Amino acid sequence: MPEATAAVPGVDRPNITPLDIIRAVVLVAGLASLALWGFAMWEFPWNLVFGIGTPLVVLVVWALFLSPRPVLRLHPFIRAAVELIIYAGVTLAWWSMGQAWAGVAFAVVAVAAGLFAGRRSLR
Repeated sequence: MPEATAAVPGVDRPNITPLDIIRAVVLVAGLASLALWGFAMWEFPWNLVFGIGTPLVVLVVWALFLSPRPVLRLHPFIRAAVELIIYAGVTLAWWSMGQAWAGVAFAVVAVAAGLFAGRRSLR
């Protein structure tokens, strides 16, 4: 019987850890939070601009600087600062919607995941 996960010669599969999954969930939750903020907190023409534009800008910044294969490589401390700015923006979006505890919860999970990932990458 052939094995279902046969390796392809010359192709390296990345090792996906639970931390990678948590960080992906944090990113998706952040994008969804910013979309919710944009659509809920602005009047008609601006809700479309901010509801679509804000998550799109964050996704482009993530792709440029923070993705596993970033377009522009940054020093790890600058990379962490960019990541913290994104987390702070999502936290402030929750606070501006009157959901301070949701913002604090997002910030704690996002920063903890970022710290663990940073410690792992320094090894």
